[in-house]
Amino acid sequence: MNIWFPLLAVAILVLIPLGGVGGANWSYLFGIVIPYIAFGAFLIGFIYRLVQWGRSPVPFRIPTTCGQQKSLPWIKTNFFDNPYNGVGVIGRMALEALLFRSLFRNTKMELKGERPVYGGAKWLWLAGLVFHWSLLFILLRHLRFFLTPAPFWVDLLAGIDGFFEIGVPTLFLTDAAIMLAVTYLYLRRVVIPQIRYISLPSDYFPLLLILSVLLSGFLMRHFYKVDILRVKELVSGWISFSPVAVEGIGLSFYVHLFLVSVLLAYFPMSKLMHMGGVFLSPTRNLANNSRLRRHVNPWDYPVKVHTYEEYEDEFREKMKAAGLPVDKE
Repeated sequence: MNIWFPLLAVAILVLIPLGGVGGANWSYLFGIVIPYIAFGAFLIGFIYRLVQWGRSPVPFRIPTTCGQQKSLPWIKTNFFDNPYNGVGVIGRMALEALLFRSLFRNTKMELKGERPVYGGAKWLWLAGLVFHWSLLFILLRHLRFFLTPAPFWVDLLAGIDGFFEIGVPTLFLTDAAIMLAVTYLYLRRVVIPQIRYISLPSDYFPLLLILSVLLSGFLMRHFYKVDILRVKELVSGWISFSPVAVEGIGLSFYVHLFLVSVLLAYFPMSKLMHMGGVFLSPTRNLANNSRLRRHVNPWDYPVKVHTYEEYEDEFREKMKAAGLPVDKE
């Protein structure tokens, strides 16, 4: 059920724009109304989640560390795994966001007989890295639809991406790489029993939705052609907030656009929000300087304490009678 329900949901989402062809204003609905609503939901939801996380109190330093903390001068400090200042935190966050360093160092455990065997999970790290960097390249390439004229570096990226000039139109390397990466991430959840056991519909649905977006874009570019000039006309209307329903673009474009809109609207309420949450995680963005300075919880409730001096004043005679040492005679 965890596998089939997301698959059915994505199939229904693909059929929705296909079923809207017969409507009189389907191009206006799927080309203007839904994208605006989806972008608004994404923007509001993204900011709301960040604000909620940012307002969460973090009175103590709770970074997750796997290295030596700065202490005595002759003990070597692990600067990136256990940073003690802002420079180290920036370096650690950069390695996490750009290279997925913690995922690269991740290990997996398998039982062979009764003996646990530990190994690396480099394929998972590679698939995640390829997916995120390919997605970044694809988003930057799409700027040519939003900016007129497109900056020179957009054309440069497209040239690098299509360096091998495979097919007509050119097959972009990132298109092939990202589909392979997402397919691997999905099959990994389906094939490996331990991961399938802990996977929920909310784990399968984003992967299937992203894969459907990629497939629809690939089919639109290579098989079901669309009018690029009309696409740019529609996008220019979005940016100028004077949208005009454009006819004759092609049904495949509206299928692709509708799936992207669903992904945008779903983004803030899904696990995909790790894109923004990783920078607000106190286990990652705090310096571990608990040995350099004392951290006091500012929300501590004032509690009346009974000091040892007060205790001794109260029980001094009984302590003397019992033969216990006292500070004051």
